[in-house]
Amino acid sequence: MTEAVTISERAARRIGQILKSEGNGAMLRISVEGGGCSGFQYKFDVDRAQAEDDLVISREDAVVLVDSASVPFLAGSEVDFVDDLIGASFRVVNPNATASCGCGTSFSI
Repeated sequence: MTEAVTISERAARRIGQILKSEGNGAMLRISVEGGGCSGFQYKFDVDRAQAEDDLVISREDAVVLVDSASVPFLAGSEVDFVDDLIGASFRVVNPNATASCGCGTSFSI
């Protein structure tokens, strides 16, 4: 089994706020897609449907789904939320990434 994907306390708090505004049954889906300036990119969507093989991560009011194809790319990662001078965003700290772009939304393995 792969290492778990974790959600930081800050990320869980922000995800919970987002999901609350989306209404009942909303969950955050994180996936990895081909593209971006480094080869792969993270995608964040609000979803209401959970697939049978989704990895489900729950922390406080946050429910995060990761599809089975994305799990190997995210194994051992932590999803964090940062609010700094360049803006507020989710940041994935991914031990599998060998390089990433300056904005942190794309990476290579």
